[in-house]
Amino acid sequence: MTENKNNNEPIVIGITMGEPMGIGPEIIVKALYDPFVRRGVKFIVFGMDEFLEYAADQAEISPFWGRCQHEKISRDFPHNIILADYDDYSIPMFANNGPSKAGGESSLRFCTDAIDAARAGIVDAIVTAPISKVSWKMAGAEWPGHTELLAAKCKTPRKAMMFAAGPLKIALATIHIAVSDIRNKFTIGSVYEPIDLLNTALKEYFGIKNPNIAVAALNPHAGENGQFGDEEQRIISPAILIAQEMGIKCSGPYPADTLFPKAARG
Repeated sequence: MTENKNNNEPIVIGITMGEPMGIGPEIIVKALYDPFVRRGVKFIVFGMDEFLEYAADQAEISPFWGRCQHEKISRDFPHNIILADYDDYSIPMFANNGPSKAGGESSLRFCTDAIDAARAGIVDAIVTAPISKVSWKMAGAEWPGHTELLAAKCKTPRKAMMFAAGPLKIALATIHIAVSDIRNKFTIGSVYEPIDLLNTALKEYFGIKNPNIAVAALNPHAGENGQFGDEEQRIISPAILIAQEMGIKCSGPYPADTLFPKAARG
């Protein structure tokens, strides 16, 4: 997310269409059709017109967006919703029933161009519709998902995936790996890093002056003193201690099945 330097200008949000044959076009059309969603905000959709039009037709919605070629996008378009159209891509609709190289190439391009637009100040934030990670792999992508792509394009070694819904604000210690790989990827650093980043995000983006972070355990019953795994003792507790020494208010590890209901209640 970039800083909107002129408070008199509406915020411009970039939306990437995701997998053309996926759910993304339908989500975008139905969301942006809601007057509440588009109130006081401009949107640039990075995608393909034929897929948005099909989604609109299926929902019995008349197309309501403006269009321009993707090379010509700017903040100054008169329409509050503009499609940056990639008409140079040719993806036959319903040509296949699953992931495809063409779908991966196009959805990857939508994302990389949206990130470039954010770095250039054309959009202030990015919303990503779902991709097919299989399609990305078929297209030769180096990254398994949006999080890794964003980190690479922004040249930052520090990243965390965060979920925010109501009172719940959750940063993950591992992302996009198989359960069988956790043993090699789950480290003190991989636990401390999201704690630190979450603490900063809660202050800067959510206005929480003194965040109180609860850290979930990995194993059932938080390991029960090593009876069901010792990751809580070897990895999670040391990471919490480091965070506390850095001035971060955090505690745990707590069994996830008891932690989440309490967190959901605020």
